[in-house]
Amino acid sequence: MDVRQPKPAKRLGLRLGGFAVLALAAASPAVAETLDSALARAYGANPALNAARAGLRATDENVAQAKSGYRPTVSLDADIGLSKFEGRISGIELPNGRAVTKPGGAGLTVNQTLFNGFQTDNQTRRAESDVLGTRESLRATEMTTLFNAAQIYMSVLSDTATLELRRNNVEVLEEQLRQTRDRFNVGEVTRTDVAQAEARLAGARSDVSGAEANLRASIGTYRRIIGVEPRQLAPGRPLDRYVPPNLDNAISIGLKEHPQILSSLHAVDVAEAQVKIFEGQLYPTAALQGNVQQRYDAQFPGDNGVTASIVGRLSIPLYEGGQTYSQIRQAKELVGQARINVEDIRDQVRSAIVTAWGRLEAAKAQVIASQAQVQANEVALNGVREEARVGQRTTLDVLNAQQELLNSRVNLILAQRDRVVNSYGVVQSVGRLTVRFTSIAVATYSPKEHFDQIKDLWYGVRTPDGR
Repeated sequence: MDVRQPKPAKRLGLRLGGFAVLALAAASPAVAETLDSALARAYGANPALNAARAGLRATDENVAQAKSGYRPTVSLDADIGLSKFEGRISGIELPNGRAVTKPGGAGLTVNQTLFNGFQTDNQTRRAESDVLGTRESLRATEMTTLFNAAQIYMSVLSDTATLELRRNNVEVLEEQLRQTRDRFNVGEVTRTDVAQAEARLAGARSDVSGAEANLRASIGTYRRIIGVEPRQLAPGRPLDRYVPPNLDNAISIGLKEHPQILSSLHAVDVAEAQVKIFEGQLYPTAALQGNVQQRYDAQFPGDNGVTASIVGRLSIPLYEGGQTYSQIRQAKELVGQARINVEDIRDQVRSAIVTAWGRLEAAKAQVIASQAQVQANEVALNGVREEARVGQRTTLDVLNAQQELLNSRVNLILAQRDRVVNSYGVVQSVGRLTVRFTSIAVATYSPKEHFDQIKDLWYGVRTPDGR
């Protein structure tokens, strides 16, 4: 029974020793996109990450708004009008018993808060803590973006290789069906053998359609996350050099550095500052007001004068209907909630690290096992073919052996993909999957730069970038 495969010239390299074959062919010669360069593109162009940066810049303005409580408020007002008076004024003779005036003037008022129960101090501290917490949230978004970029990069590679495997399998089965029909025509096999080969070929073509759909979906996701269409992708490699040496060390790093934990700690600071702000409402407030006015025709035609005043005000709250006391109690409960939330997030981070570590270890084992399975299935397929030639095996046996080899090669591709992705997952779970830590060649976004530009601005409506 002769069931030889097509010659190697027609095949697309089924022996996968690594991801070297998992590259997309470019339409024209070009420098291959690497995983690091794809991550750099995502870091600079991903919409979700850029939106988070814009949100942080908006949060920075809360500090400038809080600091405005230290500064005076200044207002300038002016008015002019027309007034008519008819009658008599004792000691003053009015022409025709009437007077027409145009009262008007301008004034400058300056208000300065001197003391408000330290509310401005605590509002500033709350705003600064909120900024620090939002920076950590931005770091978490950065890590998520880079992980998603690495994941989809490897998915495009693996989906491409899987598609090529399945297309090659169709070519193999087409040749096998041709040979089976030839042997049926000379009476060596039955119609059942032909039907089995036809069924297996139909299934293989269906698998190609599914693989094509998966690749198109991955390409669409790649464009969304990284910002460009995938062209020629170089092999992806694990991020092992940044993976901690053991699980205990990974947990220790994660509990100290993970942005979700640090953000939750800043949330506690925000909640505590809010308690002090409400408590400040029970304190006396002191303010100073200065006023200068120039008035014309205030009472009689032609008169004018300047008035100036400086007034100090002291307000002592006695009872606010219980609202402030309730707000203080409520804020204290929110502090307790924030502290409990820190512990919950610590447990979540610990769980995520253990899960990611287990997945990486499993992926390493799966690569080794899949490589051994591919080698064994290659030997088995060759043996089944030789036995089929001498009539000891049927067409179905050969088809099954071919399918086993295909499945093991697909599993190897998936295991290699998971090996790379899960190494990134461990680095993300400990809080270190950032451009700054992994030294990806891209200009690093500095949130402190914008903060320093606006935190002490007294005026101006343009943003630092000119908008």
